[in-house]
Amino acid sequence: MSRIILYTGKGGVGKTSVAAATAMRCAELGYRTVVLSTDAAHSLADSFDRPLGPEPVAIAPNLWGQETDIVHNIQKYWGRVRDWLAALLAWRGVEEMVAEELAILPGMEELANLLWINHHHDSGDYDVIIVDCAPTGEALRLLTFPEMARWWLEKMLPIQRRLSQLINPVIQRFIDMPLPDEQVLAGVEDIFRELARLRTLLTMDTTTVRLVLNPEKMVIKEAQRTFTYLNLYGYATDAVVCNRILPETVNDPYFKLWQETQKRYMQLVEECFSPLPILKAPLFGAEVVGLEALKSMAHSIFDQQDPAQVLFSGVTQRIERENGDYLLKLPLPFATRESVSLLQSGDELVVRIGNQKRNILLPHTLQGREAKEALIKGKDLEIRFS
Repeated sequence: MSRIILYTGKGGVGKTSVAAATAMRCAELGYRTVVLSTDAAHSLADSFDRPLGPEPVAIAPNLWGQETDIVHNIQKYWGRVRDWLAALLAWRGVEEMVAEELAILPGMEELANLLWINHHHDSGDYDVIIVDCAPTGEALRLLTFPEMARWWLEKMLPIQRRLSQLINPVIQRFIDMPLPDEQVLAGVEDIFRELARLRTLLTMDTTTVRLVLNPEKMVIKEAQRTFTYLNLYGYATDAVVCNRILPETVNDPYFKLWQETQKRYMQLVEECFSPLPILKAPLFGAEVVGLEALKSMAHSIFDQQDPAQVLFSGVTQRIERENGDYLLKLPLPFATRESVSLLQSGDELVVRIGNQKRNILLPHTLQGREAKEALIKGKDLEIRFS
């Protein structure tokens, strides 16, 4: 069974470099490793400083890289569906070339990229699959598709199939309109089945997400929001990588204030993401490009750790519905009710246990709701929102 690691983060934080560096280290340790980019704006080839293609390309011993191509992917996964959409648009008078472009629906490319995870896992060719995901907002939207696909597969597609069998012959007597035939519906069903399988793979014990951030306020807030939603969707996070930290050896007065600011935000990172491991990468003197630079980055992040291992197991927070209220559950095994205090401010909840503090950015579901009670039940702190 393959180990799957997904890297995501706000655009510009260096997640592609971190993903590539992780892949380099895994390959060094003897794991057959493939790293692929699902971001439409590929930069994985730039990190390795060599061209990559729509299929895995050998980069180094035990290491393959892949930048998926929209035409290749669409034909592989969406071919029949796209052909029908293009025919339908052409029937409506859209120019043929434009119709073919418009038939590529929003999200098709990114979803087809994600489906490569299924392919690589099933092939058995790789021990570790590393995914350089799209920036957080896009990545989260895509990670909700497998859940939606299961609903379509179970509820809507059987009805659609029966309707098409009854209505299509009647419509075609009067209108010469391209209608989805059995092949098109089978293609849609295949895609939804693949997405449902993807959901299964992404929620296995051997799959985790790692958040990449910089010690900056807006970036940390974005990472908090992502972390909350990953918990909400049931995707496990096993580490946070804090990138581009100014080294202590930098003594230039110009950077003094920046160093102090970073130290302050590093404390906030600890508060927001505890008990997850916080891995650190320095700001290098030159851009991280090429195999040797990536090796240096990997050793600074992981030191003697094996990056293919699951670095944290367990749920850090979860949200459940109960009698019309929402329960936010946090594992706090040694806390007592007397030692816990809450402060809710807008979309943020601050949980303090003794002299320790945890900042939680609430999902949209809980924003505007008031935290009305907090109870210790077993090893969990349960916060009820009315």
